[in-house]
Amino acid sequence: MNNVNNPFLLYGYVSPDYFCDREEETKEIISALKNGRNITLMSPRRMGKTGLIHHVFHQIKSTEKDAACFYLDIFSTRSLQDFVELFGRCVIGKLDTPAQRAAGFVSQLFKNTKLIFSTDLLTNQPQVTLDFRPEDTKSTLEEIFAYLKQSDRKCFIAIDEFQQILEYGDNGVEALLRSHTQFCPNVHFIFSGSKQHLMADIFSSAKRPFYQSTEKMALAPINEDNYYSFAQKHLAAKSIHLPRETFSHIYQMFEGHTWYIQYVLNCLYANEKPNVSIDDATDAIMHIVKQEESAFASELDKLTENQYRLLVAIGREGVVGSINGSAFIKAHKLKGSSSINKALQYLLNKELVYKSINGYIIYNRFLGIWLKTR
Repeated sequence: MNNVNNPFLLYGYVSPDYFCDREEETKEIISALKNGRNITLMSPRRMGKTGLIHHVFHQIKSTEKDAACFYLDIFSTRSLQDFVELFGRCVIGKLDTPAQRAAGFVSQLFKNTKLIFSTDLLTNQPQVTLDFRPEDTKSTLEEIFAYLKQSDRKCFIAIDEFQQILEYGDNGVEALLRSHTQFCPNVHFIFSGSKQHLMADIFSSAKRPFYQSTEKMALAPINEDNYYSFAQKHLAAKSIHLPRETFSHIYQMFEGHTWYIQYVLNCLYANEKPNVSIDDATDAIMHIVKQEESAFASELDKLTENQYRLLVAIGREGVVGSINGSAFIKAHKLKGSSSINKALQYLLNKELVYKSINGYIIYNRFLGIWLKTR
């Protein structure tokens, strides 16, 4: 096993030893990719999409040593130019042989882009900076795909927060990307995103370029029994006993939402109490909430009065099935439906509120707990 201080990871991927379950999802994604079916992976934030992608890549590389796996998170990109720069940095220089590099093969492929190669001092891996004019963005993208296609290696590329392309001001981005991805036989894609309604529009609307171009997977919570076995194993290795009823309390409080459960387990592991009670779990949760209090207060300061009152109301209810229901409006002294709907749209866009199958809930579960105390 890899040497980590705490087995309940909150960020990054280390190895299968610290990855919980997702066996069926892993098999399904690998089978789809290896058989030429691209994947659309959707779930709320912090359900474990990124970890699953890296686990899939780890499994692929363990059986196909020459496979090239690339992960890029485009959440911070604001334009097609940003996307192309990030995409290029991610893949260029990773597929060419030493002989090709010595012959300047890669630079010859890029007619409209100046490539500046260097070596990452931490990883000792080649890295590249792309220098191209804004008007050459589309041609540079075409050259990146040409670089991918000329390789005889299988490539697996995950583009996370793919719905971000809808925020670009550039025209025809969806059609442009679809035109390139469908003609790369050696390149297989995972398009993942957390805004499920936007992802569904991109890949399920008959009017959109990516319509029916992928196999879709909605990521559900990890099975409680499997998650408990995983948690119990790692805690027991440190002589910590986690009763089933304590774990169930944690799991149900967060409805199986991976990151929040991991955070609580991480704290319980660090606390080193030999027998973890429900009270101990509750104390750990409230300690986390207390640490985030100033950030939560700062977030609420940015809201209008209507947005603030609606957010607090949803937090106190836990889940709201009928946002315009008279009982809900009266109980929390909210304004009429028009004001509520306008405030709700803002909260949804800012990912402060999320629409689950049961109704509207606070996206950040720790924020939801904090709001109940206000």
